Amino acid sequence: MTTKALAEFTSALKYKNLSAHSVEMAKRCMLDWLGIAIRGSRETPSRIIRETILDAGAGNATVFSGSDLKTNALNAAFCNGAASHSLDFDDLHNPSIIHLACVVVPPVFAIGEAEHKSGKDMITAVCAGYEAGGRVGESVIPESYFFWHTTGTAGTIGGAAAAANLLNLNLEQTINCYGSAGTQAAGLWEFLKEGAMSKVLHAGKSSYAAVLSGYLSQKGFTGASKILEGEKGFCRAMVPEPHLEKLTEGLGKGRLKIDDNSFKPYACCKHSHAALYAIQTLRAENNIKPDDVAQVKLYVNEITNYLINNPAPKNPYGCKFSIQYCTSAMLKNGVVGIEEFAPDVIQDPVVRGLMSRTEVILDAEMEKVHDENPAKLASKVVLVMKDGRTLERQVDFPKGDPDNPLTWNEAKEKFMHLAVPVYGEAKAEKLCKLIEHLEKCEDFAKDLAACLAD
Repeated sequence: MTTKALAEFTSALKYKNLSAHSVEMAKRCMLDWLGIAIRGSRETPSRIIRETILDAGAGNATVFSGSDLKTNALNAAFCNGAASHSLDFDDLHNPSIIHLACVVVPPVFAIGEAEHKSGKDMITAVCAGYEAGGRVGESVIPESYFFWHTTGTAGTIGGAAAAANLLNLNLEQTINCYGSAGTQAAGLWEFLKEGAMSKVLHAGKSSYAAVLSGYLSQKGFTGASKILEGEKGFCRAMVPEPHLEKLTEGLGKGRLKIDDNSFKPYACCKHSHAALYAIQTLRAENNIKPDDVAQVKLYVNEITNYLINNPAPKNPYGCKFSIQYCTSAMLKNGVVGIEEFAPDVIQDPVVRGLMSRTEVILDAEMEKVHDENPAKLASKVVLVMKDGRTLERQVDFPKGDPDNPLTWNEAKEKFMHLAVPVYGEAKAEKLCKLIEHLEKCEDFAKDLAACLAD
């Protein structure tokens, strides 16, 4: 049983089993997630979800339980999961094309606080969640990606694996947790056409489903025991011929999936990052100005082409999924952070002018690169200059990928940039130190409260 084998591994994973690199990566994933969740809480979709979820918990509808209810781990995971996916600044596991942090870390933070878990317990749970989520994602990629947002589908099971590990569920309970989560997995790409808010809902619901599945299973609620490989299970619902071998291939015999995670230096879809890094480096090396460029040619793989080839985005969210906008903003500004997607910025005439001179080309060579190594979300950029020069660069691993990683200081700089406007420098610094030394934490609820105290 494939589901059983994966559940057995994630439920049995302990802190002592983790390499120093896996521990470090888990803390980086949590720090990156926390900064994005904090700043993402200010975004309109996050606010709407928070007001809806928390108002319900505050008394707009009665829960006939005999006692007053406060915001619980389920609602916290929902709100934080949605906020952490609202900036498109969150991490990516390239081979599975999942933003694992926004569906794995919210359940871990919520349960970790509610159940007074230790830092070591939380680190282990994050590693378990990334392992399950990455493997389930790889089993249905690339075929499912045309319709299904993998973060919302496979990510739900990753979150459930983390919740089950953190709640110390036994094997039978963990299998039930997988089953309950898998039957809730969802997330369709149709929202992209209009730049609608559904993407953050996918992350919030996945995080909520993970916590719900964990607590239900703890109390004896059952789920499908073959939710992954079953005839009417998750994998075959996603694609006609899933890659079931990916679920257990090399399981427990080498690196964990979290060891090969990527982080974003640019606040937009990861499929644009190879082109962005190419342009950023070419721009710096050649002192390029927007008026110097006659034409931009972007050679991309199939997924990049159908997902973010959008020459006329109409709103900030659409711009995050337009490789034409992102690369043009990079050519003008040399950075692509959250500020480049402000409503009053996206109609910049210089950027729009560059967009009109940008051509996106579906390229067999870029597709071959991805087919041979799914971790390579490669693109090639050709800049045709007005002085007759042609500048060209192919990037297989942009900044933030395992082969071109962010340093801890760069990760901290990103966190502080996001967190300080919301919490102030002193609290942000305390939160950063809490995550940096999380393995020393004995009671996460107590230490988190100390960080946020006035």
